[in-house]
Amino acid sequence: MAFTAIASAVTAVTSYSSYRNQQRSQKKQLALQRQANADAKQRAKMAQDRADVEQNKANRKKADVAAIQQQEAAMGGGTMLTGTTGVDPNKLNLGGNTLLGG
Repeated sequence: MAFTAIASAVTAVTSYSSYRNQQRSQKKQLALQRQANADAKQRAKMAQDRADVEQNKANRKKADVAAIQQQEAAMGGGTMLTGTTGVDPNKLNLGGNTLLGG
């Protein structure tokens, strides 16, 4: 009877110890998996950023200089927003004598 009690106590301690070791192992593996996932995410983001930079380099936008020159020639070639003639000074008159010099 005493032998049975000791044997069952040893079995219980061994089982509990095995259970705790298995839990520790699972926690450790879970932590390693989380770290691996985070590393993979970071590598994927870096790869995507590099791909974006390379695509932007390959697809740089260039001005269509010939079309701009053709449009300017058709409009008279002025670079002012108001055209080649500028602003009519009579349109700037406020209609009275002001302290601003009118």
